[in-house]
Amino acid sequence: MDDDIELAPPVIRLSALGRRFDSEPPVDALVDVDIEIREGEWVAIVGPSGSGKSTLLNIVGCLDTHTSGSYRFDGIEVSELTDKQRAGLRCRGIGFVFQSFHLLGQRSVIENVMLSDVYRRAPFRDRRARAAAALEKVGLAHRAEFLPTRLSGGERQRVAIARALMGSPRLLLCDEPTGNLDSATTATVLDLFADLNDQGMTIVMITHERDVAERAGRHVSITDGVLTEVH
Repeated sequence: MDDDIELAPPVIRLSALGRRFDSEPPVDALVDVDIEIREGEWVAIVGPSGSGKSTLLNIVGCLDTHTSGSYRFDGIEVSELTDKQRAGLRCRGIGFVFQSFHLLGQRSVIENVMLSDVYRRAPFRDRRARAAAALEKVGLAHRAEFLPTRLSGGERQRVAIARALMGSPRLLLCDEPTGNLDSATTATVLDLFADLNDQGMTIVMITHERDVAERAGRHVSITDGVLTEVH
């Protein structure tokens, strides 16, 4: 690589990170995890059930804390934050997409997207316009006033992605985002992630499906809490 090329800064830097659960005997769910994820990358973390990938997602998403090592988000050492500060970082910096869509059936599509701002206690000003723009980005502007019950599974997941984009997060953190979808719909959602990544969005995707992981620009494997780069 040319020495004059400047790499994008890391959004995530995990150094010798570990997570031990104080059971009897103690369980080490993560062991000396080292990884940097730079701005604009799309990284898939692949592993079977019980491999530690959900624990890793919870720590990266500031939903849990590590017990050893270091986690820096945008250069901030997360372990030095208070619970309130960590919650603030999570709300401002990270958008979540889950296997289950978590949409309110009695609220319209655009209202579901707007709820993201309510949870983040963001200003009301321009909320509907920003929600409409997020739906436009995922190709669902024409479904804004529909109820989620009238949408297909793929459309519901795209609404969930629009909701995750509302706060203009630095990181999109996806937990088995295609787990409830058929193969054709999975391809459509992965195409959307590819488009978002092409626009500069940093994406970390947890999956147990290697064919899904191969759509990412980079993928790593996790087994028994140990992370291994896949070449």
